[in-house]
Amino acid sequence: MGDSTLVLGQRLSAWCGHAPALEEDIALANIALDLIGQTQLWLGLAGQREGKDRDADTLAFHRDAWDFRNLLLVEQPNRDFGVTMMRQFLFDTWHLEALRALTHHTDADISAIAQKAVKEVTYHRERSTDTVIALGDGTEESHARMQSALDRLWPYVGEMFEADADDLTDMAALRPAFDAHLAATLSAATLTQPSSDFAHLGGKTGVRHTEHLGHMLATMQVLPRSYPDAKW
Repeated sequence: MGDSTLVLGQRLSAWCGHAPALEEDIALANIALDLIGQTQLWLGLAGQREGKDRDADTLAFHRDAWDFRNLLLVEQPNRDFGVTMMRQFLFDTWHLEALRALTHHTDADISAIAQKAVKEVTYHRERSTDTVIALGDGTEESHARMQSALDRLWPYVGEMFEADADDLTDMAALRPAFDAHLAATLSAATLTQPSSDFAHLGGKTGVRHTEHLGHMLATMQVLPRSYPDAKW
């Protein structure tokens, strides 16, 4: 959970000063800050539990790409605004359902983090949903760009619902709620859901990390790795 919010927060931060409108610029920056704040909570808890004297910053800035466990979806490049918002929508729709489930986790710390984060992510999903609908059902060009973005990112959806022993909840159980919100949104956006026959690229059945994550981490980690004792 912490790795996914970290990577996506870093991706979104690249839009600061470059978004197509001031409102979008501010919104994306705020969502990125929310995600980084959630990262601090998840990785901070992970550092406490593993007992290796590593805090959130150490886990964020001093691990190599192959040690990250983020969803492959979030490390996909921003490309254009359409891809960024479709990626955000797909993640938000999954993320909100995952957090809702984790609010009932028997571990009090996990439940507390989820309860705080679900308030922020409710807004994230509302905003990304509205944007997908507005662009999908907008001009001919915006519609084509959003359909292209959906087609490009759809192969990464399947991984979000695969489960293994490390997952905090039953990810497969989240799929019906995800599909319901997806279907309603795509209908309003006049977008076509890609075929379910698309082979997903999930990390649990394939290569865990791509070159995209390595390039992004190199940028994110250069200062902490170059000056490990610096205080910011």
